[in-house]
Amino acid sequence: MYKLDQIIDKVIFLDIETVSGAHTLEELDERMQKLWGKKSFKFRKDYAKKVSEAKIFEEKAAIQAEFGKIVCISTGYITRNSENDELEFKTKSFYGEDEKKLLEEFSDMLNKFFESDQLGSIRKICTHNGKEFDIPYIARRMLILGLPLSPILDIAGKKPWDIKFILDTQEMWQFGDVKAFTSLDLLAAVFDIPTPKDDINGAQVSKVFWEDRDLERIKVYCEKDIFTTTQVFLKLNQQAILKV
Repeated sequence: MYKLDQIIDKVIFLDIETVSGAHTLEELDERMQKLWGKKSFKFRKDYAKKVSEAKIFEEKAAIQAEFGKIVCISTGYITRNSENDELEFKTKSFYGEDEKKLLEEFSDMLNKFFESDQLGSIRKICTHNGKEFDIPYIARRMLILGLPLSPILDIAGKKPWDIKFILDTQEMWQFGDVKAFTSLDLLAAVFDIPTPKDDINGAQVSKVFWEDRDLERIKVYCEKDIFTTTQVFLKLNQQAILKV
């Protein structure tokens, strides 16, 4: 269990928002369209038989690093105000249409955060389902774009005890039950924490990006997610949540 004084300034809370790499399936080159047909086969069970590959692409491509891209990475941390000793939550978001630039800026920040603690024995990253989604997705996109992989993200093939610097509220809630998945929104509800989905949800991010071109709205949504992840983390560690 983590006490509040153990995590202040030592844990970065993290969330990403992803969209399809192209607005429509037809905008991909022929090779990638064919490969999407193979990749999307596993999603078929979620749809009626006659649903088109284009429809599946519209709804599922964003969650596949090979066919999607990152448009926002939001980070946050808990700090204590030196003047009134009250706890505060501060955020820093990297977002925009230039995925390579935002990944470079995020990587620079992450490397600086861990530069005196490369083994992650003190400093941590905390996400919800980040071991399964956020961290691998970031690492894959960095490699696809030809960026050097931050040592803290280079976890391929490492054993669970070698990546203790990645905290995951999904994993904490499982208590060893690897079959269970609980959404952040549901965890927030059971702990009586305000929902981060009061405007949009993850399934709508691609539409907001490609049709509305509203990156600010996506950033706000992403920052709500990391604040909620932080609140859930505190609840899982039997700590008082932060004031809104």
